[in-house]
Amino acid sequence: MAGQRSDDDPPLDVLLSGTVFFDIVFTGMERLPRPGEELWSKGMGSSPGGIANLATAAARLGLRTGLVAGFGDDAYADWMWHTMAHEEGIDLTASRRFTDFHSALTVSIAAEGDRAMATHGHDLPVPLSSLIAAAPASRAAVVDLAGETSWWAQLAQRGALIFADIGFDPSGRWDTADLAPLTHCHAFTPNALEAMSYTRTDSPDRAVRALAERVPLAVVTDGADGSYAIDGSTGEEAFCPAVPVTAIDTTGAGDVFAAAMVLGTLAEWPLDERLRFASLCSALAVQQFGGSLAAPGWGDITDWWRCMSRAADDGDLRAAYTRSGYRFLDGVVPDHPVHGRRRAQGTFALRSDAGKH
Repeated sequence: MAGQRSDDDPPLDVLLSGTVFFDIVFTGMERLPRPGEELWSKGMGSSPGGIANLATAAARLGLRTGLVAGFGDDAYADWMWHTMAHEEGIDLTASRRFTDFHSALTVSIAAEGDRAMATHGHDLPVPLSSLIAAAPASRAAVVDLAGETSWWAQLAQRGALIFADIGFDPSGRWDTADLAPLTHCHAFTPNALEAMSYTRTDSPDRAVRALAERVPLAVVTDGADGSYAIDGSTGEEAFCPAVPVTAIDTTGAGDVFAAAMVLGTLAEWPLDERLRFASLCSALAVQQFGGSLAAPGWGDITDWWRCMSRAADDGDLRAAYTRSGYRFLDGVVPDHPVHGRRRAQGTFALRSDAGKH
């Protein structure tokens, strides 16, 4: 990013807004418990969740990240605020603490190749849109089409690139009117099910082409089956196979993908490199549990690249094939030692051990 920045740039690269959850994640379970049944998990971790997944992923990739969110005054909120502001370097100047208000909490169980969640929380005393006016200016924003739309439409008018996502529609209607705010957006990054449902198509390839008529940059992710993208502003089209890994928790993988796409777009990388980089970051994340604290930093990316390169040099044909698509990392990864990032823990720590590793 250093080569793309100037003194006239806004203070932030990306601005985010949403709900922060305290996540408790159970892993290593073959199935979900039945009513009245207790099962023991092999792994467990806790971390900031919700919009914190995306904010942490962006910050760890070096994007100057700002977050507008509401926090309670409980111990969970104390720990999440400290983790995000002081350990991850996320700008929380426009966020607010509310007295007599508790953090939203999610329990996530990873089992049977997917995850199930139970969540509890309350609406904030004031809408987040009332806090966003105090946020520093940014080059980009990542938004949820199902959330508040007024604030980011104004950002788009001031020149910020808006990256939009959308979640599953429990009503099953998949109303195309939900996509109307895309008129303000530079990019749209739904998963394959969402994309095909909204475009009434039968394949991710057809879906991404339909969405490319709505936004300059259309991206459709299809999990282990790869990702598709069309950038109308450059005329590029790309497909990227997923990086083969053993996934233990997919929480936050889409957020990591989105953060990496923002970085690649602001850095003006070719579309194929942006898509490959985002796929790699997601693959590294799902090998850890805990959502936000599973997001890779440059130390993790560098370790993967050097390990892959050594394996290819030693004659590993699969590693050589994978390396051939990521040669651009030679000019991106740091050439000096970089520490890995702290991962989710069994409980939240009053003092971080991040500096010891």
